[in-house]
Amino acid sequence: MRPNENHPLSGTRILVGRARHQAASLSTSLRSLGASVVEIPFIEIRRPQSYAPLDEALKNLKTYDWLILTSVNGVEAMWQRVRKLRIPRARLKHLQIAAIGPATKRAIVKHGLKVKMMPEEYVAEAVVKGLHDKVNDKRVLLVRAKVARDVIPDSLRAAGAHVDVIEAYETVVPEQSKPRLRTLFKNKQRRPHIVTFTSSSTVRNFAELLGGGKPKSSIATTLRDVQFASIGPITSATLRELELPVSIEAREFTMGGLIRAIVLACYATP
Repeated sequence: MRPNENHPLSGTRILVGRARHQAASLSTSLRSLGASVVEIPFIEIRRPQSYAPLDEALKNLKTYDWLILTSVNGVEAMWQRVRKLRIPRARLKHLQIAAIGPATKRAIVKHGLKVKMMPEEYVAEAVVKGLHDKVNDKRVLLVRAKVARDVIPDSLRAAGAHVDVIEAYETVVPEQSKPRLRTLFKNKQRRPHIVTFTSSSTVRNFAELLGGGKPKSSIATTLRDVQFASIGPITSATLRELELPVSIEAREFTMGGLIRAIVLACYATP
């Protein structure tokens, strides 16, 4: 890997594992910096088994004080149901809305709503810190994925909030990625120098796709000399939990922050 000023990622092969409909923006940015990018999704977004709980919450929005959205996927899944149920935007205007991260905030604003609170750090713990003194005896609607950490609902309930956690979508392992991923890592000319991870789900699914029932030592051999790039500390913690080394971690927990961290790492590589 020999970076240059105009194309600092020239000669670097990077594997992007975001969901298929979300990979393009990250891949395009990396390619513009000279990287050779392969897209193999580690995660697939699916509708929940039932929309009934979400629909019921949306029909009763007037009873909530706060709405918390933790991802772009959550925003878009919720808004699909808002349109389906023909709920006027005006019914959401009274809500205080909290968003994790600028991408989630942009998705909310795109639908004509205002974001009251976005933490400086884009993790659940920072949302809790920002809302802790604002939610006592308030009703909070948290719209998120089926499987997620319970830091937000548990902490806000401890602060006196009445929290409803509603599933808007679920993430699953895309089985069709398994043969592609294993073939890629067996090819010495194409195997990536860097693998990007943008959530804990992408980490767990990557390990499942590549390892399956294999012992960890076998996976470690397959991944020798590969660097793992994490979008932030929660994702990094999941990598370490699965005994995968964190080579690169973004200082700002966004796609832009991840790209900047990768560029810096490539310049630091002898």
